[in-house]
Amino acid sequence: MSCGIAGCLIPIGASMTPSRDISGLIEIMARLRTPVTGCPWDLEQTFATVAPYTIEEAYEVTDAITRNDMHDLCDELGDLLLQVVFHARMAEEQGAFAFSDVVEAITRKMIRRHPHVFPDESGNLMPLVKGAWDRIKAEEKAERAAHNPDAANAPPSGLLAGIKPGQPALARAMALQWKASSVGFDWNDPRAVLAKIREEIDEIEAALDEGKPAEIAAETGDLMFALVNLARHVEADPEMALRQTNAKFERRFAYIEQALAAKGRSLEGATLAEMDALWNEAKTKEAAE
Repeated sequence: MSCGIAGCLIPIGASMTPSRDISGLIEIMARLRTPVTGCPWDLEQTFATVAPYTIEEAYEVTDAITRNDMHDLCDELGDLLLQVVFHARMAEEQGAFAFSDVVEAITRKMIRRHPHVFPDESGNLMPLVKGAWDRIKAEEKAERAAHNPDAANAPPSGLLAGIKPGQPALARAMALQWKASSVGFDWNDPRAVLAKIREEIDEIEAALDEGKPAEIAAETGDLMFALVNLARHVEADPEMALRQTNAKFERRFAYIEQALAAKGRSLEGATLAEMDALWNEAKTKEAAE
């Protein structure tokens, strides 16, 4: 994410130079958010307007990891860190919390969740027990609810209540399924999931015959949920699997475009049959390689 105002300059003094110290980044953000002398674009932002950039930067970190590009990963992690600093600065301006509070909260949480690594005040380590992580998280959730003045109006708790609604749909579908599986609500064989997928496809076809857009959309969602379930059963990350397929599609489509260009043709002037033939040609070459 970058400043959206052409010619916007940060009023950096002689001491404001690139630094390995996090305090330098915090100071840069403070200056960007300083009224009158700061950046107009940064000053206009709110938690809600910055949130989409935060998600975007997280995806770009994932992309760098997928490509095994360490240079880009370093750069993208910096962009993601900026998002944390940005949100913390806006919270500090409201008197809610500061960046140091964010750091303290996560360090406290990690120490608490790993009692088998970090000894208690008496110097004792807890044995690593299956289910301890979930138990500790449940205790933390109960504590947050106790400190939340609106806790009485919160929705009723349940097995799936801890699945965060803000996750991307694919990740949340996976999390919901894992949680349900923990109490035995699951198939034992991926072939059973395949049968469910075929059932969902039949229901989409029926909805198409009836010409009802809302039902078609709903059944398509059911199919996607079933496909995530299949990915889980075969131990494939659906997000990563789809990213790999996206990359494959880009490669093969680029091959079509380049092959047509070599003949002095354009995509717009090609027939679907021609493009399909070139797609299969690209597929065959990839297989041979």
